[in-house]
Amino acid sequence: MSIAVRADAGARHLLSGDEAIARAVWEAGTRVATGYPGTPATEILETLARYPDLHAQWSVNEKVALEVALGASMAGARAFCAMKHVGLNVAADPLMTLTLTGVLGGLVIAVADDVGMSSSQNEQDSRYWGRFAHLPVLEPADSAEAHAMTLRAFELSEQFETAVLLRLTTRVCHVKSLVALGNREERAVPGFSLDPARWVMVPANARRRLPLQLEREKRLAAFAETCDLTLEEPGSDRRVGFVVSGPATLHLREAFPEASLLKLGLSHPLPLARIRALAGRVDRLVVVEETEPLVENELRAAGLAVHGKDILPRIGELTADVLGPPVRRLIGVPEPGRAPARTPAVKDGLFPRPPTLCAACPHIGVFSTLFAMRRKVVIMGDIGCYTLGAGHPWHALDSCIAMGASMGMALGIDKAGGASDAGKAVLAVLGDSTFLHMGLQGLLNIVYNRGNVTALILDNRTTGMTGGQNHPGTGHDVHGDTAPRVDFARLVEALGVRPERIKVVDSYDLPLLFRTIRDEIRVPEPSVVITGRPCTLIPEFERRTPHQVLEDRCTGCGSCMDLGCPAISVRRRDRRTLNGEAFEVTFTTIDSRACTGCTMCVSVCSHSAIVPMATAAGTEAEAGARS
Repeated sequence: MSIAVRADAGARHLLSGDEAIARAVWEAGTRVATGYPGTPATEILETLARYPDLHAQWSVNEKVALEVALGASMAGARAFCAMKHVGLNVAADPLMTLTLTGVLGGLVIAVADDVGMSSSQNEQDSRYWGRFAHLPVLEPADSAEAHAMTLRAFELSEQFETAVLLRLTTRVCHVKSLVALGNREERAVPGFSLDPARWVMVPANARRRLPLQLEREKRLAAFAETCDLTLEEPGSDRRVGFVVSGPATLHLREAFPEASLLKLGLSHPLPLARIRALAGRVDRLVVVEETEPLVENELRAAGLAVHGKDILPRIGELTADVLGPPVRRLIGVPEPGRAPARTPAVKDGLFPRPPTLCAACPHIGVFSTLFAMRRKVVIMGDIGCYTLGAGHPWHALDSCIAMGASMGMALGIDKAGGASDAGKAVLAVLGDSTFLHMGLQGLLNIVYNRGNVTALILDNRTTGMTGGQNHPGTGHDVHGDTAPRVDFARLVEALGVRPERIKVVDSYDLPLLFRTIRDEIRVPEPSVVITGRPCTLIPEFERRTPHQVLEDRCTGCGSCMDLGCPAISVRRRDRRTLNGEAFEVTFTTIDSRACTGCTMCVSVCSHSAIVPMATAAGTEAEAGARS
């Protein structure tokens, strides 16, 4: 357990936003906490799993996670659900109906937006879901506020009988600040009571709940005008005032310490009267929000003259350096002189290192194999570590859209004839966690519609990209305890794939992997290839004796470099001439500190120049004795 888990009330600890939220969820007396891994929200549930007196679980996807949390709330327990921004899209189906049913036990949904797209496929603004689903939205600026607002979110949820969205960003989730801790509030759970008119959302019942939703929104709007979560900070500079929310508040205060601002802790519904009052005290009013002009447009619709995205960017974080110049231009303040930016020196021969897979990653064998047959296949990719297969040196993914989307897109290309017309086969590539998250339905759809698609399920026995979390295919739960483990081959067969079209192969056995994929793409029916090797970063991975390159045997063919393993690097390059044509020869070396002895490089070396280090030492000793 971390210090924060053991700490007594009143102690102050340096916590990230994710850790602070987890602590507040526990202090609030929450009974059930759910989620699906997704940066930057992953650590919330990981931290909660270390606390006693509550049930924490990874769910197969965000939709299921929210439904579990809703069920707990229906029984009168406080419940919590965490996900990243794109995960809320997956959970939208229950979200849009629970806004009609309301909740009993407090239900808080933490959604973490990846402003700047450091690890996401889009820069979605989850505040729209508050408007769309008629839910209150709270926006903390740092860890201390994340802790305090989480506690208040449970209170508001029960006060108004509604779920509450806690909108986070990467900067709130991962930056640390001091947080004052409290004790856990033990709360009785009354249990589920029959109330079909509320919980059975057939059209007749839903229509009767709709006026209650609208009346609740009016009460929330009145509450917003006096809510202490929204703070006004008067300033001496009347030239400009700001309406701001989230971590942009801290950047804004750094850039304009003397300006007046209204900080929206509760950013939906808007406190229009308070904003009008601020507008009357300043010459110009600027809305600072990440990322969409949501509040700005609402204020313009209310008849207020405001500036926002007409001067500020809609992309990325609004830091002090980003905010300063356009606002100063707006109020006619000269821009302070700046020292010219220094360009860091770069030595000859060095180049930026792109993101890549780990040494001995089981996905390396898959993508080097796919690269070898690149001209014969169209490859639909998915979300996970293996998305890096789109990069150098493999260039072996043609798409990456959303979790599980590889299956549906592969079938679409097949049915459109977009690959067969070019004489290519269609592949869908996705990982074990992604397959369980949203790929099952896609494969079932391929089978049902008789698609000519080969699916590659890359089972590395973890949710690798978000840090190695467990899922139903790992055999362990969020606590690391033994849990039932999905048999992927039997599951795929149950979905309708014929047993003879299901192949389980070792991704380190490159010749077998190549033959298996080659044979399966030739069969005009659904087929599945399951690769089974653990991620190199989890305890199940077994490190072997590192390898090295024997210089006297290396011919410089460069085949091992084409594999893409980061443990293999160029030792030197020579220019040669054959029959009047110049070509380059690449001699390689292996970093023994990074090498795990996986043997993939051995299988691509046709000159037996790569051997285990102990064997290499013996070979060199024999050569010395002979000489």
